[in-house]
Amino acid sequence: MNASTTSTTSPSSKPRKTRKPAHAALPGLHYRVEVLNANSHLFAVTLTVQQPTARQRVSLPVWIPGSYLVREFAQHLQHLRATQGGEPVALRQLDKNTWQASAQPDQPLSFTYEIYAFDASVRTAFLDSTRGFFNATSLCLRVMGQDDAPHHLEVCDTHLPANWHVATGLTPVTVDAAGFGTYLAHDYDELADCPVEMGRFWSGEFNVRGVPHRFVVGGAGGWLDGERLLADTRRICEAEINFWHGPDEQPPFQNYLFMLHASGEGYGGLEHRNSTALICQRTDLPRLMPKGDKPAALKAIDGYTTLLGLISHEYFHTWNVKRLRPAEFKRYDYDRENHTELLWLFEGFTSYYDDLFLRRAGLIDDATYLNLVTKTVNQVAQTPGQRVQSVAQASFDAWLKYYRIQENSPNATVSYYTKGALVALCLDLTLRTEGHGTLDDVMRELWRSSGGGPIREADVARALKRVGRRAFDSELQHWVHGTADLPVLALLEQAGVKVQLDKTPLAQQLGLRVSEAHGLALKNVLRGGAAEAAGMAAGDEWLGVEFAPAKRGQPAEAWRVNRLEEVNQLRGQREKLTALVSRDKRLLRCAMAWPAPAQAVKLNVGDVARLKGWLSAPR
Repeated sequence: MNASTTSTTSPSSKPRKTRKPAHAALPGLHYRVEVLNANSHLFAVTLTVQQPTARQRVSLPVWIPGSYLVREFAQHLQHLRATQGGEPVALRQLDKNTWQASAQPDQPLSFTYEIYAFDASVRTAFLDSTRGFFNATSLCLRVMGQDDAPHHLEVCDTHLPANWHVATGLTPVTVDAAGFGTYLAHDYDELADCPVEMGRFWSGEFNVRGVPHRFVVGGAGGWLDGERLLADTRRICEAEINFWHGPDEQPPFQNYLFMLHASGEGYGGLEHRNSTALICQRTDLPRLMPKGDKPAALKAIDGYTTLLGLISHEYFHTWNVKRLRPAEFKRYDYDRENHTELLWLFEGFTSYYDDLFLRRAGLIDDATYLNLVTKTVNQVAQTPGQRVQSVAQASFDAWLKYYRIQENSPNATVSYYTKGALVALCLDLTLRTEGHGTLDDVMRELWRSSGGGPIREADVARALKRVGRRAFDSELQHWVHGTADLPVLALLEQAGVKVQLDKTPLAQQLGLRVSEAHGLALKNVLRGGAAEAAGMAAGDEWLGVEFAPAKRGQPAEAWRVNRLEEVNQLRGQREKLTALVSRDKRLLRCAMAWPAPAQAVKLNVGDVARLKGWLSAPR
């Protein structure tokens, strides 16, 4: 295992000279991106097309691969103009995200425009006085007919605070020590798949099998334990490369970049072909310890455990969805939804392996891993929508339902992340129980047979049959296309896990999801629960409770409540109450019958020997 680690903070730079545009000497397309006004959150972009058509069309994508929602990035584009030889060119808007220029085909055509960038997520673009970040899908117009031409991106150092640096997975052509300059993408897909981070950030590096990995962290303080972050990330990368490739094989990328922004609030990640953009809370980062102290063992509830799981998840995507991918994603259509029924495989299986690789890399122990699985099992079991929608349907409807969360979502849909992870677990444990192979073998068979490219569900069925020595059509039909319960608990017990019953949280027991930040607000009322039977609705504020008098002639009890636990405390042993709620400025009484106690699942270590075969799983 060839792995080494170094780390540095971004070095100070001398004042930089503004470069002159370099696009005249470069073939293909050239984008010049500069900060117009950080306080106004505006990027300025100049796109030069060396060989335009007479009616050259350009468009801005409506979505970004990996995040399945039409986000209408063109809403942030303004002041679009076209010129040739310094003279204006007629420009006509054809639809919400497409424009046409009446150009002379024999001379370069330039488009200038501005992009408003103030979305701090990993999906779009952000700019203020502290950092800049962008995906090309938010900033770079597509030139129709030239998707496969070389795309040059020039990131300029104008109007920037001192000591800013650039990090991106793009191939550098001419850049300075801080990373400003010109980069190359071989086509638009590659440009769209390589986000750019700008600002002051901590930077560290390590190698795995001779492949350089860089990790940059923005928004952290001097307390960051960067060495621990690098060491733990390296162990994840080693485990995942070993999973996909034999000892004499190299991963399908020449370098890799982790871009992590730490904020007061926020969480998320987006995968790319040789990089990932991540967001975490600052409290999730590892902190330097006093001399002589050692970090405590990671627990399932630790923010750093969650961060490592996110790192593992996005890195696994480098193979599973960026290369091995649905046939529908063979070539992205950036102008509309790209539907597939396979997100249960590409997101769900990745969710299964993300925490599993924390265990296999030795970052967590068996008990902590099973606590993480416990959370997933209970999340799915406590979602009524699992009986309404299959994970195949959830995958196809991601554009409409998963990314458009509303009050009825838990009753109408299921997460292809969480239930997809349980489908993976069930397939893995079934294969292991039958003794012919594992899900690891299936994933490698898919990689081998497809050449690390597009696949369909039939390819999954063939790989399962080849590894498992029997057809798995029935399992795929019932577990992927059906809504019945998965045999998770039985399979876990066969694998050496001790399955116990645990107390269900009070909100779940009542069929509610609530917020207690400002009073007792009902976020969701779950199908078939006591709250729904009482007539309560999402958006209600639960103000108080009333209890009938214990004896005739006594007054009824009425109490104000701010937390759900107060309802339980006031109830005592009484099984009926009236909930006083506010809805649309009206006060309503909802008669509730207190439900019988419900139980959740708790997984614990049982047979250590059997668990070792699953959780260690050497190649």
